Amino acid sequence: MPTDALLARFLDALAPVDPVAVWAHGSLAGGDYQEGRSDLDLIAVLPSPVRPTTVRTVVSLHRRLRAEPLADKLHCSYLTPDTLDDAGHRHLTWAHGHVMRRTVTPVTRRELHAFGRVLRGASPAGVLPPVPDGVLAEFVVRDQRDYWRPAVDRARLWTQDIWVDLGLITFARAGVTLREGRLVSKREALELLPGLGAPVEVVEDIRRRRYDEPSAPPTDEWTARRSALTRSYLGPAIDELVAAYG
Repeated sequence: MPTDALLARFLDALAPVDPVAVWAHGSLAGGDYQEGRSDLDLIAVLPSPVRPTTVRTVVSLHRRLRAEPLADKLHCSYLTPDTLDDAGHRHLTWAHGHVMRRTVTPVTRRELHAFGRVLRGASPAGVLPPVPDGVLAEFVVRDQRDYWRPAVDRARLWTQDIWVDLGLITFARAGVTLREGRLVSKREALELLPGLGAPVEVVEDIRRRRYDEPSAPPTDEWTARRSALTRSYLGPAIDELVAAYG
């Protein structure tokens, strides 16, 4: 399986930085992973603070993996002992083929505690501080209010599959977290969306692209219609969610 081979090579390549732990989260850990479509979302915990030599080593090891199948989907954030408990800290991260700084959000941290997959070393429970329910709920509301709601008004974004997919799925997942205090998979979120009033034809479009065999690219007419349907639903839906829980 290409995913298993890539993970094995990645873990071997990490030897120079001697990680305390390596974990998977997201679809890879939550049982909804679709090889070739899903990202491989990883966290590595380093034994000491990041130094310039650490950055160079991380960049080098990821570049050496570029020829591997699925390597472009492997994303990893590198936590250190001095940053483990700071959900706002921007950690050294490799994603989308280059190095960046990115937070490890309360949602990701809760995922790791709830169903994180240990690839090497210590478990999240033994290393990562837990996420209080209030902190998780506050983050989810803020993400919907400050990130997704303004994005709905940027029409050009919603001609892209990724915005339609993540916008609707993230909204459904946010609602479950706020109402029930639990996390759900993307598959479960898709199943919930029609009952939340989301446009059924758009939900079915997402499901086909995520779980069925690849099909022909969408027509310009459908892309425009899908965008309009998604935005007309998601804007008021987010406003209602934020009003109820913000």
